[in-house]
Amino acid sequence: MLKSGKNYYEILGVTPDVQLVQLKSAYRRLVRKYHPDINPQGELIFKDITEAYEVLSDETLRKKYDTLNGFFKSADCSTNSEIYRKTFRKATEPDFEGKKSVKKETKSNSNAQNYSNNSEKQFTDVINDIIDGFSKKSKQNVKKDILKKQDGANIYADVSITLKDSIYGTHKIVNVVHTNICKKCEGRKFINGTKCPECNGRGEVVIHQKINVTIPANVKDGSKLRLTGEGKKGINGGKNGDLYLKITIEPDSFFKVDGNDLLCEVPISPFEAVLGGDIKIPSISGNVVLSLPELTKSGQVFRISGYGLKKNNLVGDIIVTVRIQIPDEVSEDEIILYKKLKNLSGESLRENLL
Repeated sequence: MLKSGKNYYEILGVTPDVQLVQLKSAYRRLVRKYHPDINPQGELIFKDITEAYEVLSDETLRKKYDTLNGFFKSADCSTNSEIYRKTFRKATEPDFEGKKSVKKETKSNSNAQNYSNNSEKQFTDVINDIIDGFSKKSKQNVKKDILKKQDGANIYADVSITLKDSIYGTHKIVNVVHTNICKKCEGRKFINGTKCPECNGRGEVVIHQKINVTIPANVKDGSKLRLTGEGKKGINGGKNGDLYLKITIEPDSFFKVDGNDLLCEVPISPFEAVLGGDIKIPSISGNVVLSLPELTKSGQVFRISGYGLKKNNLVGDIIVTVRIQIPDEVSEDEIILYKKLKNLSGESLRENLL
């Protein structure tokens, strides 16, 4: 670091004969301008500023740096310093504080001869002083200035359940992905001028969380459940956000939902259609009996009351559409009976088509 090729005096906007009090003043001014919490684009500059101050504010390191980089104090030091000032002003005007700042620093050199190194604060204390406006606030107050109270954001997720689950209720494990404030840097993104290694300078960390959710009975498709406080964590005392779950009822292989009613199609055999009789119909709570009348037509609709969905103390029905279905295979005896039926039938179904 001492032989880095960087001109630390030029970076801090001072001359090689600068006293420690002026060095600290220049450093404060630059940190206020380039600290990443104040100027997100100043990260690289801030690193150089910090590196330069760490070396030049330490008497031992500064002597080694001056020796290795050719900043010798000799009889003609004043001449060399004056030449340096002239060239330095031109080089630093675009990036830092300009000519007036350099002159001001030089003029004040005479007032700092008795400054004691022992009265200097440590480097970390200087950082805290600069961030809170050079006041003597506690670290807790500094954090409050930087991390203002902020409520956590809401999180939204989808949950799929079966039709039966929507009627009787169920429990679901929901995987939620959200972000929390980084505990290491406390949301500031930088630690001592460098990106926080925990969150890589984002100020937040990704959290994968599994939440056991109770789905109430008789929930409807598209309903939203709100879980208070299960959203993104609040910052600096802010309240947590909420978790909103959108309920989607998966398509059922047998029933279709129409309001509170359950619609279904049921196959019946030819003899059931002609002779009538009781048949079993599936329902959410078990089988129910449907009584078919004689000579039931294919496509005829029947209603079974009180076995549908519940909503607002109202119970829907099961609406059954019957379809006469011919078996894929028949026995020899059945074929004989169908032939007898054909001979006995005196009605032509297609006689009056036109």
